[in-house]
Amino acid sequence: MTEGHVWVPFDLLEAFMVDVFKGVGVPDDDARVCADVLIGADKRGIDSHGVGRLKPIYYDRIVKGGIQKPVTDFEIVRDRKATAVVDGHDGMGMVVGRRCMEMAIAKAREHGLGMVVARNSTHYGFAAYYALMAVEAGMIGLTGTNARPSIAPTHGVENMLGTNPLVFAMPTDEEFAFTNDYATSIIQRGKIEQYAREGKPCPEGLVVDLEGRTETDSVKILEDLVRGRSALAPIGGLSEETGGHKGYGFATVVEILSAALSQGAFLKQLGGRDAQGEEVPIPLGHFFMAVDVECFTDLDSFEKTTGDILRALRASRKAPGKERIYTCGEKEHLAWLERRDKGAPVDSTVQQELLAMRDELGLPYTFPFEQV
Repeated sequence: MTEGHVWVPFDLLEAFMVDVFKGVGVPDDDARVCADVLIGADKRGIDSHGVGRLKPIYYDRIVKGGIQKPVTDFEIVRDRKATAVVDGHDGMGMVVGRRCMEMAIAKAREHGLGMVVARNSTHYGFAAYYALMAVEAGMIGLTGTNARPSIAPTHGVENMLGTNPLVFAMPTDEEFAFTNDYATSIIQRGKIEQYAREGKPCPEGLVVDLEGRTETDSVKILEDLVRGRSALAPIGGLSEETGGHKGYGFATVVEILSAALSQGAFLKQLGGRDAQGEEVPIPLGHFFMAVDVECFTDLDSFEKTTGDILRALRASRKAPGKERIYTCGEKEHLAWLERRDKGAPVDSTVQQELLAMRDELGLPYTFPFEQV
């Protein structure tokens, strides 16, 4: 744990987040969904998408920016047997996301496959939350979302594509699902935000400026990304020789599925600033798919084969000096085992943000870090 972090129980953080969301106008049931998504990230060790984003991504956008609506108008604009299109009207992305995946699961239960796309939504938290909803229903889950411009195309330096995660989750016979939850860039904004809070530089080679030079100042990178002066490298890096065109291609796939099917906003339309530099809504698009395994084979057999594949991968020959091989979702499971009795590590910046929201809303909470 980094110096300055204090462990805060999950129950306390989740209850606080529910009350914060309610305090800014989010209805009770929706507030619980939003808090569940954020605390879910902290439980899995995804600190870049947990409580640390409560204030800058949600609270401030509702209270200070006025660019996100606390009450979600969930409109179904097109509904077919196995598919649907939803408009979130700049409401809470977590609420839009959960309801969309619930629809996809229900359609898959009836038709074998279900796919729902959303437009005019907002940041929906860590993407695996929705894919894992399908796993809990005995299905394969798939989701993705576009985001504010961050990634430069291969051979380019202008940030055009979002970090655009493409996430799958599949049931196994192990204690954890196979889950590949990561961005299509080498590093995502949330990780750079975490570096900035901790006063750490960004590793070299992950971010470039308009001259193609690498940037490492985390605070400056965040400012430059908003102003279009920095760009993230796609998975694979900045050149075709290292496979950067593959990450660029996957990021583009996510952009198309998030925007073209729903006829939503894309690329620079998601910049969050108007021509005068004023903040405006960031109308994100998402897509959600559920696949009913039982339409192909029985669930037990699928889980056993999937588990056998993962166990064989972990048992394969290791590189010299390496203690173990992991499979997707395993590290998040291990993080939960480590954290379940301790809670989430909250750094000094987030501590001050929690206190500021508490005091502004007049909430009756006391945190462990106030006694340290």
